[in-house]
Amino acid sequence: MKERDLDAAAAAVGARASAEELAILRRRNASLTAARDHALADVAELRKALNLITTLDSAKTRPPRWLTPKPRGEHHATVNLLITDTHFDEVVRPEEVDGINAYNREIAELRLRRAFEGAVKLARHYLAGVRYDGACLMFGGDIYSGLIHEELRETNETDIMASVVHWVEPLEAGIELLAAEFGRVHVVGVPGNHGRRTQKPRAKGRATDNFDWLLYKLIERDYRKREDVTVQIPNAADAHVKVYDTRYLLTHGDQFRGGAGISGALAPLLLGAHRKTRRQSAAGSPYDVMVMGHWHQELLLPAQGLMVGPCLKGYDEYAYVSNFPPSPPAQALWITTPEHGVTFKAPVYVMDRKREGW
Repeated sequence: MKERDLDAAAAAVGARASAEELAILRRRNASLTAARDHALADVAELRKALNLITTLDSAKTRPPRWLTPKPRGEHHATVNLLITDTHFDEVVRPEEVDGINAYNREIAELRLRRAFEGAVKLARHYLAGVRYDGACLMFGGDIYSGLIHEELRETNETDIMASVVHWVEPLEAGIELLAAEFGRVHVVGVPGNHGRRTQKPRAKGRATDNFDWLLYKLIERDYRKREDVTVQIPNAADAHVKVYDTRYLLTHGDQFRGGAGISGALAPLLLGAHRKTRRQSAAGSPYDVMVMGHWHQELLLPAQGLMVGPCLKGYDEYAYVSNFPPSPPAQALWITTPEHGVTFKAPVYVMDRKREGW
């Protein structure tokens, strides 16, 4: 090979080597540039954190302003009172329940009065700065113990028809108290299972063939000419009432059966709430909160939109022999606001052994 050709070949090899070295250098430079950018970003984040820590260290510790908000005028609300499971004219003897409770007509009248007076006391004296637009009184059923069991026929204070007549006036006295205090009252009621005239529960005529329904209708008749008291008594087992934008479904609660073990009433209540929600959605009449009694204890399940009120009668022989834990006699009170629906909730306790004389 000629010397000239050797020089050309050497130059070509040198050019290829230089190109490869240049490519390596470029890749290394790009990697170093990326590492530098990441490092600069980390430094910036550390500076932000340092500035934040410095600011927190220099700041004074004090409560946030929202813990002590300034008054912004009147807040509107409606009082809701659930009167349920009163079991009027049933007799509970203290010696049969280890002295936990006693019940008869005289005690029932005292407790009913305390329920209405306690509702006013809680609304007026425990909550300040609230302007009430009225009261919604819900009757949840089992107003009477009725005649569905032979032992009730034998031990009740009086005959069922006499009971119906007697308890109209005390209940209307409570309505008058609410009307005088809050200006307007809306009454809505559903029947319970104890007020039925048949031994077994029935689907047809479930509401109208019930002594609870008869009592409600007598009250409705007495207030038909009053503008400040309105009465809503459906011919069905459930009632719908809307307070502001909150849609309530009132039912007694005996449709939800079962419950044992650790879960107690929760299993049937959750299943029943699910079925009731599906039914109402399919019917195009959904609700936000379902209110009921029947279970003789207070249960609040906000996530399921379920409120279960306690009973006025209190502990009885059936609960005692069934080994159920006692719950104090009470009724459910809450307020509904336009902004948040159900807000303040509290039981109205109604038992006073000294005044009840036992």
